Amino acid sequence: MPTPDLVAAELTLVGRITTASNATFLGTIDDVEVVYKPIAGEGPLWDFPQGTLAHREVAAYLVSQACGWGVVPHTWLRDGPMGEGMVQLWQEQDPAQDAVNLIAADHMPETGWKHVLQGRDENGQMVALVHEDSPALRRMAVFDVIVNNADRKGDHVLALADGHRHGVDHGLTFHRDHKLRTVLWGWVGEALTADEEDGIDRVIEGLQGELGRNLADLLSAEEITALAARCARLRLAGRFPAPSGEMSAVPWPLF
Repeated sequence: MPTPDLVAAELTLVGRITTASNATFLGTIDDVEVVYKPIAGEGPLWDFPQGTLAHREVAAYLVSQACGWGVVPHTWLRDGPMGEGMVQLWQEQDPAQDAVNLIAADHMPETGWKHVLQGRDENGQMVALVHEDSPALRRMAVFDVIVNNADRKGDHVLALADGHRHGVDHGLTFHRDHKLRTVLWGWVGEALTADEEDGIDRVIEGLQGELGRNLADLLSAEEITALAARCARLRLAGRFPAPSGEMSAVPWPLF
């Protein structure tokens, strides 16, 4: 849980992040840089209940912690200048790294990368969507299946200088119906590693205890039941799933 100062100290707004679809601000708490998303700034959605996105972001952090992988940066609920909202520690990306990228279709690297799809850009040139083939990104892909992430865009993957990969923007998660939309499809059909299976097992176990109790304050009972069912299915299959259903398997835009 966050330290008392991060919960109680004044949250000062520095600026607005204008690329976000909902009201999103850069702020500071005692010189600690944070992202602040007030519940009052959440736009209406046809398929997610109004005013629940901040709670889903915190729930995603709790599941990330239960996995033991640190996929989601430290995230919590607190009051702010525009009322209660989600607050998350700001992460400084490495500008020299891109964990997910669009490249010319005829320039696919031979190793270290996974091909997801290809198509034409606005100039009619063939391009390919690729992502790195790394343990950190594999764990994020498993995490997205567990939380039913409906919006894993390329820019929602933050590449840190030390090689860690953070995932952000988890408001569209935990729907009880299948909603998985992600750019991280490169491992379809591949067997899960022992570490990935252990992370799923930790979530399953946590749902019977503290994790389940904490999620009950953030998600509906039906959503928690669906979370447990996704974990069980993935653990039983032992492999990365393929896209399913009639909806798009990738978010739009991709970045």
